[in-house]
Amino acid sequence: MKKNRIWLVVLGLVSASASIPFLNSCHKGGSTASAVGGDAAAKVYVAPGKYDEFYSFVSGGFNGQMSVYGLPSGRMFRIIPVFSVFPENGYGYSEETKPMLNTSHGFVPWDDLHHIAMSETKGEQDGRWAFGNANNTPRIGRVDLKTFRTTEIIEVPNSAGNHSSPFITENSEYVVAGTRFSVPVDDNADVPIDSYKKNFQGSISFIKADEPGKMDIAFQLRLPGVNFDLSRAGKGKSHGWFFFSCYNSEQASTLLEVNASQKDKDFILAINWKKAEEYAKAGLGKKEKVTYAHNYLDETTHTATSTIKNEVLVLDYRDPALKDLFYFIPCPKSPHGCDTDPTGEYIVGSGKLAAIIPVFSFTKIQKAIANKTYDGDFDGIPVINYESVLHGEVQKPGLGPLHTEFDGKGFAYTSFFVSSEIVKWNIEKLEVVDRVPTYYSIGHLSIPGGPTAKPHGKYVIAYNKITKDRYLPTGPELTQSAQLYDISGEKMKLLLDFPTTGEPHYAEAIPAELLVKNSVKIFKIEDNKHPYVAKGEKETKVTRQGNQVHVYMTAIRSHLTPDNIEGVKLGDEVYFHVTNLEQDWDVPHGFAIKGANNAEILIMPGETCTLKWKPDRIGMFPFYCTDFCSALHQEMQGYLRVSPANSKVELSFGTGKKAAEPTASTK
Repeated sequence: MKKNRIWLVVLGLVSASASIPFLNSCHKGGSTASAVGGDAAAKVYVAPGKYDEFYSFVSGGFNGQMSVYGLPSGRMFRIIPVFSVFPENGYGYSEETKPMLNTSHGFVPWDDLHHIAMSETKGEQDGRWAFGNANNTPRIGRVDLKTFRTTEIIEVPNSAGNHSSPFITENSEYVVAGTRFSVPVDDNADVPIDSYKKNFQGSISFIKADEPGKMDIAFQLRLPGVNFDLSRAGKGKSHGWFFFSCYNSEQASTLLEVNASQKDKDFILAINWKKAEEYAKAGLGKKEKVTYAHNYLDETTHTATSTIKNEVLVLDYRDPALKDLFYFIPCPKSPHGCDTDPTGEYIVGSGKLAAIIPVFSFTKIQKAIANKTYDGDFDGIPVINYESVLHGEVQKPGLGPLHTEFDGKGFAYTSFFVSSEIVKWNIEKLEVVDRVPTYYSIGHLSIPGGPTAKPHGKYVIAYNKITKDRYLPTGPELTQSAQLYDISGEKMKLLLDFPTTGEPHYAEAIPAELLVKNSVKIFKIEDNKHPYVAKGEKETKVTRQGNQVHVYMTAIRSHLTPDNIEGVKLGDEVYFHVTNLEQDWDVPHGFAIKGANNAEILIMPGETCTLKWKPDRIGMFPFYCTDFCSALHQEMQGYLRVSPANSKVELSFGTGKKAAEPTASTK
């Protein structure tokens, strides 16, 4: 009977979800006129030559990238490849960036980027870095916000399904990553799947992230076998703590939609990470042999390196020497979100199958721990009494609560996937004060600065999974979307729909003024320490090392040097090391050659990039600049001659040499 009741609940939620697009469509009569105010266009209009107020960094989901939009315009400015190869600029194709996608499994050219975290100082966005997670092959990437480039990636061992990341501490001490899938670890990997309760374990990694180039796993926490989901660090009075939602306390390994929805409550895991840090520094815990990659792009050499590491420090929850680190707080079933308000006093849970929103008090949590107000334990970890730590419950807020952010004015905003809406509620009074429909099936939402100690408010952006009837059709798959709402007044007002690339999961928006002032315009050519740089046309050359041919090439408006190359033979590997000599903002040059089986490269002013090419036949191969740069862009081209492997043609190169007069035999 219990399973039947659960199925009725699930089927009811699914039916409600399926009917929402139809209901909303009927409500708006095929038009958004009733939902959008007459001044909406003026509020999102950014005049030509003017800047947007905010950058919004949006995860790309299954495209493995971040996309950058302006708010309030909704204009897309940039796609930043992080975990996926990107032919547009050669990321993952150029010799310099290939190491960025190295892992313990080898070169992995794709991943699933779900969440973004911005670096913080004293709990406020500081504009230095954005972090993203690789969900499939667990990794965390750092994007430098001066260059909008991925400059560092760390693989996360003992983890599987890195959805539960990246989450950042108040001063960017750590980026934190939990495992979605608990798995067998150590040397105990080959076990039956149905031995989940006995052999599967969870892992949460604290990754040192405050210094570029030095990301590493400071310590890992070994935990019971459950599924970890969204998390936030404490802030203010709760600094030093972390709060993770977790589900599958049933510890099921099959058909989780039923078997992991049996209990009325799962948990929020409260972690005293400051104490864990003390234990790690004191040498407690156990060092385990693992294999993981650390990849770093040096902006002086413009070259990435990959280092394989072999050890991690593990603090195991079963170790009796490790006291007062972990506490479970009951939370309505199958929680997805776990969010802390700007003061750090309130922790908001979001049970996907619940009809309430529980709000917990950090002060009460500390009191309950001091008084040991527990309702037993889960696998040895104390379970704090639910009522003893509850600030209160938001009653009947909607269906399918997922994620909450804050405006800094005492209000919280929660996304509801099933009822397709954003609900605004008062944190102290726990009263719903407003709700607006989304179109349709909202996942996450984002308020500029919303997860920080200092939200910037003004807007909330919904990231939606379904867009039936919102945009021109594009075959079986429609674009996913974002919707911008004005939250400056008492009532939320829909201002703008705009399509998004990939599958937007989460986003963080940041004031433009924090980034614009530090944005890099060029790389100084005199600072270029690439081993194959040519800092002027006089330094260009072509050399041979066995069957490797290295072309030291320069690009400047509007020619390549050298642009005639002969003496390459079938079987050679040719490395085009192209240096962009421009020292002017927004003048990149591209390079491509016929028959290349990888991609182009796009070289920024003052930078050197390398394209590896192996000819597969004899003949003449044109190459050219792929990025429009001047009126004579079409003339920016050249030729490379490939001769037979046993040819006696000498290696030669040049630019601007007068062609020889044709002989009588060729006239």
